[in-house]
Amino acid sequence: MHGGKSYKFGEFLFWTRRKVYVLLVISIVPVILYETCGLEWISIPWTVVALLGTATAFTVGFKNTQTYNRTNEAQQVWTSIVSLSRSWGIFSRDFFSNTATTRELIYRHMAWLTALRYEMRTPRTWETIDRKHNTEYQRFYRVAERETPLDKELAKYLSGQELKEVLAASNTAARILANQGKLLRKSFDEQQMQIAQFLEMEKGLKEFYISQAKSEQVKNSPYPRQYAVVNSFFIRIFCLLLPFGLLRDFDKLNELVEGAVKGHMVWLVVPFSIMISWMYTSLEQIGESTENPFEGSANDVPLTSICRDIEIELRELLEEKDLPPKLYPQHNILL
Repeated sequence: MHGGKSYKFGEFLFWTRRKVYVLLVISIVPVILYETCGLEWISIPWTVVALLGTATAFTVGFKNTQTYNRTNEAQQVWTSIVSLSRSWGIFSRDFFSNTATTRELIYRHMAWLTALRYEMRTPRTWETIDRKHNTEYQRFYRVAERETPLDKELAKYLSGQELKEVLAASNTAARILANQGKLLRKSFDEQQMQIAQFLEMEKGLKEFYISQAKSEQVKNSPYPRQYAVVNSFFIRIFCLLLPFGLLRDFDKLNELVEGAVKGHMVWLVVPFSIMISWMYTSLEQIGESTENPFEGSANDVPLTSICRDIEIELRELLEEKDLPPKLYPQHNILL
């Protein structure tokens, strides 16, 4: 997540510059064929290009709206997890006189948060984080889940035997919640808690399961491939045909000018074609970057920071003093 006022133009241009290189070639070739080779017949009526540009604008706008909604949904899910985690910490502290049980419930919850965020950062086939323009931009920030293995992180919160058990499960986070349920039932059977307290905490576990499922749904359900493909095809076709549609109109400008530029006005097709096409390709790239809000890009939901903030609050409830440091943005990027 970008935590500053805005991206700088230089940062944005650096991120999208590879598309500009391609657009430069696409715009120069038609001008050379038209001006130097005398192939004036390659000019396309502007109406055709304008109609295609209008259709493309609709598809780009539709995609960006939907991908923004995906990121917003992911943010809402994790905002809910923050609220539920605070409630879980309070219940774990206030419902039990046994401090060892309180600590176990809270530490296992932090293990669940860790397992879930690691699962959300696990790459999927359709994600774009490994594309060249994204990997280059990662020099401005770090993805913690790619630097430290899951077992090492979980070892901070779970005992050795439980750690082996949850790592062997098909869904580590879900198994951790199941172990929370076992401890609650054991505590209830040993009369460490009343029925109302037991039901309240079981309800909390249910809410965690629901939140996990919602987060997994966003992660495992990509933006529909048919819409993504159509959007990409339309933009490429539009960028390819755009300079051909501008040739004749810019060539007519020669009738209005004098001096050294007269007879060469068609070369203005190059900068204007690049500028217009860059707007479309940049919008596509922006939509692509918000399509998968957990993949580790600069526009992701800041899972690592959210989990760290929850951990600090929960460990403060345990009156611990040796707390982990709060995470701050790196080059305005917070993950």
